[in-house]
Order: sequence, then C-alpha cells, then structure tokens
Amino acid sequence: MKKDEELSLELRRVARERGTEAPFTGAYVHNHEKGMYACAICGTALFSSDTKFDSGTGWPSFSNPANLEHVVLKEDGSGGMSRTEVVCKTCGAHLGHVFDDGPADTGGKRYCINSVCLEFNKNDSPES
Repeated sequence: MKKDEELSLELRRVARERGTEAPFTGAYVHNHEKGMYACAICGTALFSSDTKFDSGTGWPSFSNPANLEHVVLKEDGSGGMSRTEVVCKTCGAHLGHVFDDGPADTGGKRYCINSVCLEFNKNDSPES
C-alpha cells in the first residue's frame, strides 16, 4: 500500500480529498484491453474489463465491481447533489460514484470511476 506522501498530487486530490478528474482526460477512458482494474493506492482488485462499457460520460464506466466485498457505497450529498460514492474498502480511497443509468441488461448500474484512482493489470482475471 502506498503512503499518502507517495501519491501524486492528482491522486491525492481525487482519492483522499474526494475530488474528480476532468472528463475525457483519464488514462483508462478509452482502454479496451482485457484485464483487471485495481486501486492505485492499495492494489485491491476492483473492476474487470469484462464489465467496462462506453458510457460517453468521459470517465471509465463499469456495470459491476469484480467483488462487491472490495467496495463500500456511501451516501454523498456534496455539491448539492444526492449521489452514491464508491470507496475502496481496503484503503478508504474515493474512487467515484455509482448511478442508476447503466445498461439494463447488466443491472442498470454505472460505476463512474476516476482513472487516476485505478491501475490496470493486463490479462489479470477477476479472481486476482
């Protein structure tokens, strides 16, 4: 697990201060390779590429976490909006938010996640 002083300014701003990266700027918005997306701070497996889809929103979007035990969902009323925050259960990093406007055939969820909070591990399976 990385210590807070080892984090880039952008990762610290988003993951620790509950910020958001600018849309369409993240490294994984258009990534279509097979693999596993893990927490950039602690390495916990979070999202499989099998659940990634193009939402057109500018952030990597997933229909489901690889393992629901690895994330915590919290009510978030910041910015005058009512949303559900997605947090890494292992290290407490803010990852993004989940919305109910995802693909109907996968349960209707859209986990909208900041690329800076993720590390991509090519060819890793969801069990990793």
